[in-house]
Amino acid sequence: MAKKTLKADIKVKGVDLLRKVKELIHEGNVRKIIIKDGDGKVFVEIPLNVGVVGAFLLPVWAAVGALAAMASDFSIQVIRKDD
Repeated sequence: MAKKTLKADIKVKGVDLLRKVKELIHEGNVRKIIIKDGDGKVFVEIPLNVGVVGAFLLPVWAAVGALAAMASDFSIQVIRKDD
């Protein structure tokens, strides 16, 4: 049986962006995170899989932190794997 992909959109303010992305990554069932601005323009796509470790995520944290400083409203599209 094929696995389903679940999508969800979460609205966040810039100050909460990094915290929410870290929270989503730690959930463990997230396959991809797409960060968009208030107009729907994609800023960052973060693919996540079993091999993602802390060293890989350091540049991601820096990029997400920089985004949070640039704009006030974001949408995080979360793509999860449904086991």
